Amino acid sequence: MAKPKLRIIPLGGLSEIGKNMMALEYETDIIIIDAGLMFPEEEMLGVDLVIPDISYLLDKKERIRGIIVTHGHEDHIGAMPYLLPQLNVPVYSTKLTNGLISVKLKEHKALAAADLRIVPPGGKITLGKFRVEFFPVCHSIPDAVGFIINTPVGTIVHSGDFKLDYTPVNGKPTDLSRLAQIGSQGVLLLLSDSTYAELPGYTPSERVVGETFDRIMAEAPGRVIIATFSSLISRVQQVIDAAAKHNRRVCIVGRNMTEIVGMALDLGYLKAPGNILARIEELKGLPHNRIVFVTTGTQGEPTSALVRMANRDHRQLHIIPGDTVAISATPIPGNEAVVARTIDNLFKQGAQVLYSNIAQVHVHGHASQEELKLLLNIVKPKFFLPIHGEYRHLSLHSKLAQSVGIPKDNIFVMEDGDVLELDHDSAKISGRINSSNVYVDGLSVGDIGNVVLRDRQMLSRDGIVVVIIAINRQTGKLVGRPDIVSRGFVDPQGYKEMLDKSRDMVVQVLDRGGARPAEWSFVNTKVRDTLYKFYYEQTKRRPMILPFMVKV
Repeated sequence: MAKPKLRIIPLGGLSEIGKNMMALEYETDIIIIDAGLMFPEEEMLGVDLVIPDISYLLDKKERIRGIIVTHGHEDHIGAMPYLLPQLNVPVYSTKLTNGLISVKLKEHKALAAADLRIVPPGGKITLGKFRVEFFPVCHSIPDAVGFIINTPVGTIVHSGDFKLDYTPVNGKPTDLSRLAQIGSQGVLLLLSDSTYAELPGYTPSERVVGETFDRIMAEAPGRVIIATFSSLISRVQQVIDAAAKHNRRVCIVGRNMTEIVGMALDLGYLKAPGNILARIEELKGLPHNRIVFVTTGTQGEPTSALVRMANRDHRQLHIIPGDTVAISATPIPGNEAVVARTIDNLFKQGAQVLYSNIAQVHVHGHASQEELKLLLNIVKPKFFLPIHGEYRHLSLHSKLAQSVGIPKDNIFVMEDGDVLELDHDSAKISGRINSSNVYVDGLSVGDIGNVVLRDRQMLSRDGIVVVIIAINRQTGKLVGRPDIVSRGFVDPQGYKEMLDKSRDMVVQVLDRGGARPAEWSFVNTKVRDTLYKFYYEQTKRRPMILPFMVKV
């Protein structure tokens, strides 16, 4: 009888940055690692968020023993409010991550039904046939962990998002001694973060950013505005420390950021001496060189406080000449143009803007090549699966693994939906499951498919033409000439003749019928085909054409 195998199924995060989610399956037990979201790409018009497709898991719900979470960034916990109500399983995470998940679920009114459990770094839990140890890693957020997972076929190490920073701002360094210990006992498979596999050398320490903030606050003639991700707790701590040193008060701007900072203060992950934190109204009358604002908006998000300030649209805060703005993040791939526009608008209003190209106001939270090689050397896995990255990152990471001596045949560069099967001494990609993007648009989750996006692209490129055809209810004959309304296609004044001619063409198409009125579906197709052809000949554009019948 064939021995059962361990199946590893990435549902997100392989071949893209974001929506990290992975299932591990052995016999009747399944565990899930992370449930993140991704921000939409430019061609995903009108989409708010993208989350993983969990259709593979829905009929196996009773076999899922739990979700284990590496850390509290959006790309690892952002899909929780959408997926947890469908799966209804316990979620295991460290204390701060648990707090961030709670804030997220509360926002979506999904907290009451959730079963959230705290596991400290170094803690161990048993989920069915899986024994999971949470080991501390250094990332750009405190309380981040990786996993050592004991399975019936061998030990698996999942790095989570990590870097090797020996002087972290708050939080622990990556536990290399524990990994070395596990490595010497034998590791079947390593799954390791590939986000910055392109970058040579080492990732600089977070301390660099603290020194930059210190310099900015010493030298800035007026107010300092620092934009960062709301979950970058350690960055907020660096702002508070530098502000305290230079006798400035700190004001947190934006609802989400205020909630997260409040939660981190309550749990003891943020320390704010005395009355350094202030509300906006408390800053009235304070000299400008005694004020610091912390806000979101590093990715050019239209509703964020920084973008509103850049567009002169914020209710309480306006940029004034003499302000220094530091954008403490790098643009997520695809967001570069929007971020550049925000920076331009801030400069136009007289602000001095510092961003990662011109000042060390940000270091990223991921390992560069030398750190990735070090992890591979310490863990010494038999098989290797690069995770978290676009295809080029995974591919480059696999080359690094070969350079430290892992055989090419033991390395698997996979995409979402691929299934890796392992036993004690063999591993192979054995098939694929359905795994696509699920789009969140307003209140609808998953209702928007590729057809809708294609229509939106068509509308955004060439516009729409609505043909209103009035038909006599009794005779089925045309009443008057059809009306043609266009939006985003051509200027109705400049193309009046062409539009008039197209109305006549519709009349001709409809008059060909005999005594009996034609079927509406036939008329609909005929009108569309005729106008498509005519408009393309005239303008070389292909608007969406919608015939519309009114019975009178």
